[in-house]
Amino acid sequence: MRLTADGATPIPRSVWVEVLETDDGYAFELVRPLFVTAGDRIGFEGGALVVARPCGARLTAEGSWSTRCGPGAGSRR
Repeated sequence: MRLTADGATPIPRSVWVEVLETDDGYAFELVRPLFVTAGDRIGFEGGALVVARPCGARLTAEGSWSTRCGPGAGSRR
């Protein structure tokens, strides 16, 4: 499922998230899987995934960046 991680666009339905992949071949791999619900907004702040709930609560999920394919695949700098 395609999710927009701009911090403003609400998630259309509830999903279980383990990895978020970008269109340019990078992936943000969460330390622990996360359940995001319809209406949540996701974005990145300071190297962490931030989930803003409709009720105003904010969750932070730690993870790390990596590349998915291509020469020199590994950690994002």
